[in-house]
Amino acid sequence: MKASILQDKFLRIRSNKLFEIFVVTVIIFSALLVGAKTYEMSTTMQKITLFLDWFISAFFLTEITIRFLAEPRKRKFFKSFWNIFDTLIVIISMIPADDAELAVIARLVRVFRVLRMISIIPELRILLVSLVKALPQLGYVMLLMFIIFYIYAAIGSTLFGTINPDLWGHITISLLTLFRVMTFEDWTDVMYETMEVYPLSWLFYLTFIFFTAFAFLNMVIGIVVGVMEQENAKARAEKMEEEGEPSLKDISKQIMALQTQIQDLQNTNKP
Repeated sequence: MKASILQDKFLRIRSNKLFEIFVVTVIIFSALLVGAKTYEMSTTMQKITLFLDWFISAFFLTEITIRFLAEPRKRKFFKSFWNIFDTLIVIISMIPADDAELAVIARLVRVFRVLRMISIIPELRILLVSLVKALPQLGYVMLLMFIIFYIYAAIGSTLFGTINPDLWGHITISLLTLFRVMTFEDWTDVMYETMEVYPLSWLFYLTFIFFTAFAFLNMVIGIVVGVMEQENAKARAEKMEEEGEPSLKDISKQIMALQTQIQDLQNTNKP
């Protein structure tokens, strides 16, 4: 009975919005603290930052413990990737930062504590999961983009290699030049230089920009947005299930069951 009451208290703490905001604030402060350590500081400030660092580590350890104790089924806690990720970050961040041998590792891990923001904020989780799930589809778009890059790089190296070997001397440097053109980094300087020899070379650049910066970029955005909409719908359905509200899937099943019952009644009423 006492364990159940204690678990309910931890669950209320974990679900409290003020607690979540405080956790996010500590994560942001932890990121600022990592940045502050890159500057030269006095001995007093070093001691203060060391104390704050240990306070943040202790707070994160307490926070992950509260989340674990609030979980009704403890085994389910470690079935979540984000819980495992948070636990590893918290445990590894307990490495003493003042140890000369482990100082570099400790500082790097403390930088990754900022990533805990993703596990705390559901919207960031949806963004990251959507991006990961979109990677297989994005792979084909990237492959097609590479083919376009390669074709244009071969053409550019063949036509413009003698004009500026530093930009078009071989296919590798031509690929880098085309990437510069795609990102619009002083691409007009590159174009005007080749137009002095080949006046119609602007067609080369404009068609390349159309394919890469416009067409392929919109494909990538469309794929990511499509996957993100699916993840948002999935998250809403899970939230409705947790709150005990019927999801669209349940409603559709009920409608199908009602249609089946109506059809059976109509068949039984037929002479």
